[in-house]
Amino acid sequence: MARRVLITGARSVAALELARDFSAAGWEVYLADSAAARMARCSTLPVRLHRHPAPRQQGGAFRQWVRALVEEYCIELVVPTCEEVFHLAAPSLHAWLGDRLMAPSLETLRTLHDKLCFARHCQKAGLPVPESQPIESADQLATYRTTCHERVFKPRFSRFGDRALIAPKAARFAQLRLDPAQPWMAQAYIHGEEACFYAVAHHGQLTAFSAYCSRWRMAGGASYAFEPLDASRHAKLRTLAIQLAASARLHGQFACDAIFDVNERPFLLECNPRATSGVHLLGGAGHLARAMGDGIPAPDTPPTIRYLGPAMWLLGLPTALRHARLARWWRCLRAGRDAVSSPGDRWVLVGALADAAGFALNGLLHQHSTNAATTHDLEWNGEELP
Repeated sequence: MARRVLITGARSVAALELARDFSAAGWEVYLADSAAARMARCSTLPVRLHRHPAPRQQGGAFRQWVRALVEEYCIELVVPTCEEVFHLAAPSLHAWLGDRLMAPSLETLRTLHDKLCFARHCQKAGLPVPESQPIESADQLATYRTTCHERVFKPRFSRFGDRALIAPKAARFAQLRLDPAQPWMAQAYIHGEEACFYAVAHHGQLTAFSAYCSRWRMAGGASYAFEPLDASRHAKLRTLAIQLAASARLHGQFACDAIFDVNERPFLLECNPRATSGVHLLGGAGHLARAMGDGIPAPDTPPTIRYLGPAMWLLGLPTALRHARLARWWRCLRAGRDAVSSPGDRWVLVGALADAAGFALNGLLHQHSTNAATTHDLEWNGEELP
């Protein structure tokens, strides 16, 4: 009988990428989500799609659903892709799933997801991070008005590149308000070039790694085209990923935003302990399935540019025309490959557009952004879970 994997967060392109990879490795793939996940439903992949209760609003029902499905189908591995990872790592469910869950404990996830805790962990582990402090009082906040140093101010729990560089005299500075339920932090601003990496660790050992940059981003900061880094920067970030995996004894997926200063020194900015777009530079041939399921290192082969086709056309083309970057946009399109659709699996584009429309409508109905709508039913902001 084929080995069976449950990939959650089926709304994401990363889940589709992983489904293709596990299928290529001979696994029987089950996809699940609390949203409609029309993109996955439109795929020609031989997968089974299930819908579960919303982890954030129906936590108890979600945990019961996971137990029942894992037992019914004898699932060997559970691979989260979105913020449902935190709900899967709730202490009671994590203890039951054990090594079947491709994620560390909730305590470790908190350390990585909380941007200030992550910076402090890196400092203790000897990993390079910008100077970081919590914003704990109005007096402390006021001191930043008089300093000559630039700072990045950001919520300790946030997503989609949701951070703002605020100069000491900027008008936006006055808009900052302290809220104990949504703590903020200040971080020294480093001038340089941003980069990202995605990695898989198997019981503390790095088994897969990709590093990339992007010149094509949405208004909120999220990228939709992913260009592999040069060999030197790739090697520097890979060394940091190895050290981070070992220091936190990671078992699962993790990804970091980083920046290279003017002297080419890398600094880690924040961490997403889940799948990110870097998965597209590694997936498709079964290497990720073996890296996750068996701890077999994925080969370090030179990847090609990948992009999200619908976003590249709907967002990238207007941006290119507006900023006279049409030649650059065309080169990226010609040199890269679409991460959403693949030969023989083109209907996923229709599903992806339907999903995007659904999240946009949900955002309008609940008076929040489309980005917020994509995580409203599964996000986690540090609250205790049973």
